[in-house]
Amino acid sequence: MPDPAARAPLATSEPTVTAIYTRLLACLAALDQARVEPKETSVHFVRTIGFAGVSPRKSALILNVRLDHALESERPWRSEQVSKHRWHHEFRLEQPDDVDEEIVELLREAYALAG
Repeated sequence: MPDPAARAPLATSEPTVTAIYTRLLACLAALDQARVEPKETSVHFVRTIGFAGVSPRKSALILNVRLDHALESERPWRSEQVSKHRWHHEFRLEQPDDVDEEIVELLREAYALAG
């Protein structure tokens, strides 16, 4: 179970959303300097700068991954170029198995860029 401070944004979400979040935290544990920063309605994942974040919904978790390029994949729910070298890619995660190798690799890539 996530720590109490990080649980607050998940308060109105279904148990599946907490399971997705717990799985993401397990993936982040392998990234030495990754910090989890709970906010009022979201949670940011930070190295020296933010590299990803999640926004809980009732039955899904929206994962925002910050990269320096567009993605070829059709999997992102939404992608937006926010500056010349910065893209935000959002993924709608509805089951713990949605946190698969593709998502883990994107988190690693975003973490590396945030160093």
